Amino acid sequence: MNNDDVNDDESETTSNVPPADTSGKPVDVVERELEDSDSDAESLDEARNQEREAEELRRKVAEIERKVADGN
Repeated sequence: MNNDDVNDDESETTSNVPPADTSGKPVDVVERELEDSDSDAESLDEARNQEREAEELRRKVAEIERKVADGN
């Protein structure tokens, strides 16, 4: 099948239209991507803090278990 008759003008013009939200307002994709990456970094920092706290609690529990086992 020969696709020489296909009109690509429409697809080219729609790809140049800036993205819009559901209300039709233009969306700043670059700014939105930066906000998303900041959110990812904050989530990662929060996860690391939770891991540190969990490790600290495990050490404290282990210390208490040793004291109980020793009778102190």
